[in-house]
Amino acid sequence: MSIEWPAHGLKLQARIESGTATIGVIGMGYVGLPLAVAFCEAGCPVLAFDLDRAKIDALNAGQSYIKHIDGGRIAPQVAAERLDATDDLARLAEPDVLLICVPTPLSRHLEPDLKYVEATTAAIAATLRKGQLVILESTTYPGTTREVMQPILEAGGLKAGRDYFLAYSPEREDPGNPTFSTTKIPKVVGADDPVSADLALALYRHVVPKVIAVSSAATAEAVKITENVFRAVNIALVNELKLIFTAMDIDVWEVIEAAKSKPFGFMPFYPGPGLGGHCIPIDPFYLTWKAREFNQHTRFIELAGQINADMPQHVIRVLSDSLDARFGKGLRGARILVLGVAYKKNVDDIRESPSLRLMEMIEARGATADFHDPHVACIDNTREHPTLNFRKGVAWDAKAFAGYDAVLIATDHDAVDYAALVDAAELVVDTRNACRRAGMFSEKIVRA
Repeated sequence: MSIEWPAHGLKLQARIESGTATIGVIGMGYVGLPLAVAFCEAGCPVLAFDLDRAKIDALNAGQSYIKHIDGGRIAPQVAAERLDATDDLARLAEPDVLLICVPTPLSRHLEPDLKYVEATTAAIAATLRKGQLVILESTTYPGTTREVMQPILEAGGLKAGRDYFLAYSPEREDPGNPTFSTTKIPKVVGADDPVSADLALALYRHVVPKVIAVSSAATAEAVKITENVFRAVNIALVNELKLIFTAMDIDVWEVIEAAKSKPFGFMPFYPGPGLGGHCIPIDPFYLTWKAREFNQHTRFIELAGQINADMPQHVIRVLSDSLDARFGKGLRGARILVLGVAYKKNVDDIRESPSLRLMEMIEARGATADFHDPHVACIDNTREHPTLNFRKGVAWDAKAFAGYDAVLIATDHDAVDYAALVDAAELVVDTRNACRRAGMFSEKIVRA
């Protein structure tokens, strides 16, 4: 069946396919910034929006504030006048396409907090004009685009698929991944009308190798939730196996390394001190919340969340027991160095990092917790961990590390001399198997 395209839809299609459509990216964080740069490098003009004036000033000066995104990619785009950054939301009328890349956190009651999506949508609605394409990239529950965004956008009388166009395409960023960057990851696109879908597909073909169309925005939203639930459940599984195998005096990391030699039917996941990052600890609970509307129960998801959330407590038990076994004392009065506060190796991202919770738990037990991280000099202002706000890390000094009662390896950064660390430290509690992978074997090393 042929699709009847509105005239302004055809004009937008022509601008997208010619690469002359102006792309507005809202939210210059770990998702929005690489996406904006990718469109610039594809030759598209980009208007970047963020309410953080420091980010806007940095971008307009050709500088990056995210460690794994080289400022050398930004400066040429500013010089060529392909990239312009602003905090003026009145300019939302200028772009032909608006990509929303804002946070979707959880409330303290583990319920979706869509205040950033709603506020951004309301700002767009205030300037929305015919012929604009709006795409949500933020991870959320199925139905958000249609049930939350569309009514806000249409309050002024414009209709999706006729006057303006609306789609969903989940971000798939993996910060610091050298193999799969923004332009190397296939894009999933879903919309509730065929014109919006075709326009979104045409847009992303400029920057990614493959675009996968699904039947609706809700389906695309479900794809992202499924990806993150898959990781959360499997990480919980290996965390539980770690506890079981440790009780049996079996090395879980050795088990996983051997198991992954099977060329089918097995995918390796690795245990750790808890979950971090903006996606895996948060997004599965969006589905849990939405499922209640349909009288469905997410038992696997909730159990996985409980297991992963309990891992910091396990680490603290091992740390305390190890101090007692080695020195005849527990945590009270001890000096602990936490190695790594980023949520994963080789990045500077501390969002939802289990290291922050570990530091708070250590200090709640009467110990002191310093940290060293080669990628993080200072803990930013966080809502969840106010006692750690603006705390500065200690410099790398292996000799000085001997003055700590224990070093707790919470993040396995590559830029760490584990041999020097183990040589100097009195006790090393390793939650990532980093020492063993670096060839370190010592009675001072305890894995947690």
